[in-house]
Amino acid sequence: MRIEAYTQVQQIYKTPKTDNTRRKANAGVTDQLQISSLGKDYQSAKQAVTASRDIREEITAPLKNSIQAGTYRVDAGEFADKLLKKMREVG
Repeated sequence: MRIEAYTQVQQIYKTPKTDNTRRKANAGVTDQLQISSLGKDYQSAKQAVTASRDIREEITAPLKNSIQAGTYRVDAGEFADKLLKKMREVG
């Protein structure tokens, strides 16, 4: 076995030494984060939506009562008109 080949293989697998001087120079530097005013507005809007209720009871309560009482009626012609209008908007 040739000794030169062994030293060449050893150099390939040698772990690189870390440079400690560079770490020490950057030790006092800290990261900073700044959020833009748009980001702050978005965050406050998101919190407001999260805090709001999913169902607006003042709107749904009368409908719920009329459905339970059996007095809720749907005008088929009006429903069809609204459905066609939505289909035209989408398509």
